Amino acid sequence: MTQAARARSRICALLLGASMLAGQAVAQAPSPSRVGYVDMKRLLDNAPQVIAGRQKLEREFTARDAALKTDEKRAADLRERQKKEAPTATKTGADSLQRELDALDRSIKRTRETMATELKTRSNQELDRSWRDINDAVVEFAREQGYDMIVASGSVVYASAKVDVTEQILDRLKRTSAKATAP
Repeated sequence: MTQAARARSRICALLLGASMLAGQAVAQAPSPSRVGYVDMKRLLDNAPQVIAGRQKLEREFTARDAALKTDEKRAADLRERQKKEAPTATKTGADSLQRELDALDRSIKRTRETMATELKTRSNQELDRSWRDINDAVVEFAREQGYDMIVASGSVVYASAKVDVTEQILDRLKRTSAKATAP
């Protein structure tokens, strides 16, 4: 069994144990428990904090992406020039053009790999920051509204619209974001 499979098994066992305890607590509790459901994918797609993070990354990487596209255009132009001049070019000239093209191709490949790595790292950082805000908003909402449990979409097979609090939490995140960006 792989480490990931063992981790999933542990999580399932923990969730099963928690649901059994929650069920036992509900059975013993004099009043009914309030349970809510949150569609985390929808929150991550629509939360203003996540959207702002995406826009920040776009601004951060726009100049580098434009430079990469310029180099790619230059390489395409060199290839076209190489095709046109191949029949009449001297060996020295053809070799020089090929070396320039090879160096540019290596540079483009390195730049692409570096940008992809940096974008992934920065995306993860922005998502982590947003995730904390989203999680805090869910917890605050649950406490203020008297929920005993909020269940996230990752482990839910079915949730009726009656217990879906995603929109309310999105509204809270929007208000929090508006306050944070207000002068």
